Amino acid sequence: MTLTQADIDLEIAAQHAAYEKRIADGAPVEHQPRRDYAPYRSSLLRHPKQPPVSIDVSKDPEVVELSSPAFGERDITEIDNDLTRQHHGEPIGERITVSGRLLDRDGRPIRGQLVEIWQANSAGRYAHQREQHDAPLDPNFTGVGRTLTDDDGHYHFTTIQPGPYPWRQHLNAWRPAHIHFSLFGTAFTQRLVTQMYFPSDPLFPYDPIIQSVTDDAARQRLVATYDHNLSVPEFSMGYVWDIVLDGPHATWIEEGR
Repeated sequence: MTLTQADIDLEIAAQHAAYEKRIADGAPVEHQPRRDYAPYRSSLLRHPKQPPVSIDVSKDPEVVELSSPAFGERDITEIDNDLTRQHHGEPIGERITVSGRLLDRDGRPIRGQLVEIWQANSAGRYAHQREQHDAPLDPNFTGVGRTLTDDDGHYHFTTIQPGPYPWRQHLNAWRPAHIHFSLFGTAFTQRLVTQMYFPSDPLFPYDPIIQSVTDDAARQRLVATYDHNLSVPEFSMGYVWDIVLDGPHATWIEEGR
């Protein structure tokens, strides 16, 4: 029997109802999604089933994964954070500016942090060899960028508004437009990945990935805010999105922590 959007809608509603009951019964707010969130079928196959493995750094003679790779300003070019300038021609689609701050739980800036993004093009297609969506590729848009946060924890990207796309988990499954963010910490083993969404997307209620963040307030922290002052005259719309790494106002990080 083919899994339909109506089936997923019922499962999402049941998960939300169960969460509200847990809160009413005195359970703590769940800022992060449960790893076995059933409406998102892949989570059942991909999430870790064992607790994290602790590594005693003092007993590791190599510590290579805890000290490298190292990223510095020499590794970032002036156009790495401008995805509209990385090819000879102009990419197709609405140009947008995305900016924000990387913060810890106390609101302190995280300086010199490598931030990477990747996304679909304006037609909702990734420039990836395993992409199955038959929307057109854009020869002038690869959809990847990176930058370092400044002394105040700010990052800044210029890019193209990504399109929604089908993802085949169930019949008529569509992902809301989003941009993936990757934060590296001081080593690859500390890498965190999350997603930024856009205001008032009509696909939010139907998407089991964003709905896996069951708490409403936590889910809203994944949605950027339109900022007219950030919009560039005659060029791009502006969106602000801060990322909080831990604490009660932390931004959802994929696969938990």
